[in-house]
Amino acid sequence: MTTLTTQMSLLLLLLLYITIFHRSLSINDHRMVSCNEKDREILLTFKKGIIDHNGRISTWTTENDCCSWEGIHCDNITRRVTRVELSPPYYVVDEQSKYLKGEMNLCILKLEFLSHMDLNNNEFNKISIPSNHQNITHASKLFFLDLSISFSHSLHMDNLDWLSPLSSLKYLNLSGIDLHKETNWLQAVKKIPSLLELQLQNCNLNNLVLNPSVEYLNFSSLIILDLSYNNITFHLPNSFFNLTKDITYLDLSHNHIPGEIPSSLLNLRNLRHLNLAYNQLRGSIPNEIGQLAHIETLDLSRNMLSGFIPSTLGNLSLYSLSIGYNNFSGEISKTTFSKLNSLDSLDLSSSNVVFEFDFDWVPPFQLSKLSLSNSNLGPNFPSWIYTQNSLEILDLSSTGISLVDKNKFARFIERINHTLDLSNNSMMGDLSNLTLMGYDLELSHNNFTGGLPNIARAYFVDFSYNSFSGPIPHSWKKLRDLLYINLWCNKLSGEVLVHLSQLTQLLVMNLGENGFSGFIPINMSQELEVVILRGNQFEGNIPTQLFNLPSLFHLDLAHNKLSGSIPDCSYNLTHMITNHLGSWISPTIDLFQKGHDYVYQVQPDRRTIDLSVNSFSGKVPMELFRLVQVQTLNLSHNNFMGTIPKTIGGMKNLESLDLSNNMFYGEIPESMSVLNFLDYLNLSYNNFNGKIPTGTQLQSFDASSYFGNPNLCGAPLNNCSTEEENPKNVTPTRRNEDEDSIRESLYLGMGVGFAVGFWGICGSLFLLRKWRHAYYRFVDGVGDKIYVTFMVMMNSFKRN
Repeated sequence: MTTLTTQMSLLLLLLLYITIFHRSLSINDHRMVSCNEKDREILLTFKKGIIDHNGRISTWTTENDCCSWEGIHCDNITRRVTRVELSPPYYVVDEQSKYLKGEMNLCILKLEFLSHMDLNNNEFNKISIPSNHQNITHASKLFFLDLSISFSHSLHMDNLDWLSPLSSLKYLNLSGIDLHKETNWLQAVKKIPSLLELQLQNCNLNNLVLNPSVEYLNFSSLIILDLSYNNITFHLPNSFFNLTKDITYLDLSHNHIPGEIPSSLLNLRNLRHLNLAYNQLRGSIPNEIGQLAHIETLDLSRNMLSGFIPSTLGNLSLYSLSIGYNNFSGEISKTTFSKLNSLDSLDLSSSNVVFEFDFDWVPPFQLSKLSLSNSNLGPNFPSWIYTQNSLEILDLSSTGISLVDKNKFARFIERINHTLDLSNNSMMGDLSNLTLMGYDLELSHNNFTGGLPNIARAYFVDFSYNSFSGPIPHSWKKLRDLLYINLWCNKLSGEVLVHLSQLTQLLVMNLGENGFSGFIPINMSQELEVVILRGNQFEGNIPTQLFNLPSLFHLDLAHNKLSGSIPDCSYNLTHMITNHLGSWISPTIDLFQKGHDYVYQVQPDRRTIDLSVNSFSGKVPMELFRLVQVQTLNLSHNNFMGTIPKTIGGMKNLESLDLSNNMFYGEIPESMSVLNFLDYLNLSYNNFNGKIPTGTQLQSFDASSYFGNPNLCGAPLNNCSTEEENPKNVTPTRRNEDEDSIRESLYLGMGVGFAVGFWGICGSLFLLRKWRHAYYRFVDGVGDKIYVTFMVMMNSFKRN
């Protein structure tokens, strides 16, 4: 028996060895098989129209097996192409070169065994579709297709007829492709019976034709539909929501859909996500919404809905509820939220509702996000909010809160680890002993006092319009990722720039209206776009490096103690020379501009340089007048001198120019008359002369714009005399005559002066005996002193 068992074991081991050996040979054989020649030709045809600056498809050559090409995946056995994945990588040194550009040739759909194709988020600007759609019938195995691009509308597609052969498709994403010419996209998509998810964001579907045949379409398999950002301006009929009963995700946000919420929408009983935000929906929320038993995310924000908030919302299993920025009225009490145990996110911003919660109410939920901005919550900080221990995002801006529980409040805001927005209230307290953990910290327009709080990490800090005092905490030196800081209008002091100069990612630095001091360092962040140091005690010169920040578009150093001359070098202020515009978060700040104070929004299409009220001197470099995109230039109340160069006429975007209270001289250049956008001008209290150039622009200003220049004339000042009007046009004969007359007078005066002086002294010596004897004694005394001094020096020299 033992022998038989041993033999059987040996036999099994032998069979196992043979199987493994056979499979090994099989795999090696397949590895030796190169990719299909037809697949290679299709891929090379697709490559022809592509512009690849980053070399992402540089491996696509005939020398390499196409199965080893970047983004290409083949079946291990058949070596046929099954997947094409060419979406750009997330992290690249050169952000712009990571995208594929040029032509997207859909001949690639001829790949016979292709099942998955992902070209999303590239920057193609042309689509080429095979003229004979039957050529892509092999793509019936394709179940995933993503051709989406960014929101640029650079790709246009006239129709979707080419989709008809893709009968196995389950996922389709054409977001960002302009489909405004395709008015029957519903019918085209209906030809894909297996489609589960359809993404058509930002496809410009505003010309959708809802003909009667739509009522007979049935997307029985569709469960996810996203039609957001499409500028849809028509009423959605009930029939639109009868297209499918099994849909779980519906996004129609960021359109202009008018009318009331369609009643048929409430028949989609499987909905889990419904987003109708940013539309023009009116009327009330129907009570029947409580019948959507499976809904988890409901967003009806930023519409024109009104009436009472239905209590039936409390019957849902909501995870996220956003109904802010509407016109609701009535009261909200704990009854509305009593069953929302799973609620994680709540947004009731800009609601006119009255919040009626008991002081000791403890909600059944723990939120991670709460937004109640622009609501009437004050004056007391709502006690139920203190119970939310998991909050990551809190927005209570503009809620009228002024009273807080000092102990609870301090511990509470220290826990919030993402966004804390308490701006535009009247909250009071000393935060100097706190350490804030959020990335976005907005405490502006309050009454906080004492020192600034410590910050563990942050991208965005706005503590403007408070009463914070003292220096910047040392912990702020470690905020390496800080992008934006606004400390405008506090009572802060110390050498702040020593700390902030180490923050190399900083884009916006607004330290205006404080008591900061020190010098402007040379090692500022090279990413700076806005620098506002106005109204402080900074001193010293402007470092040359400040005029070599390529992204800078707003520079305000006014009302300081800065001195010296403006650096005379080659400026690298690219954003003030070119018309390039970048993305920007617009902070609202108070600026002194166009001669008066007003609230102004800093943004990249407003270029500003303000160096006023300092002690700068010398000539203004020509480079400053070559910043042709600057709209506001203020050099007033300094000690600048020199003339205005003719090149100022090239600053055609200039809207505000203030050179007042300096020592500029010479004539106002004719080129200024072509500054057609100029609507504020102040050249007063300088030494300009001659006639103000004639032109509708310069004559449109009040005479006060030119006051304090005695030798300046012409409208709107007094008329010029011939000499005033043409100080440089005196004829040569008259000029020579004037010069000869001056020379003769000078010589005559010198002669008469010499004669009078000589005879005044010598005559007195001849006529007055006492003067003569005194003069002789004086001369003899001086001679004796010189002789004695000389003999003493000689004797001393001999002894040595």
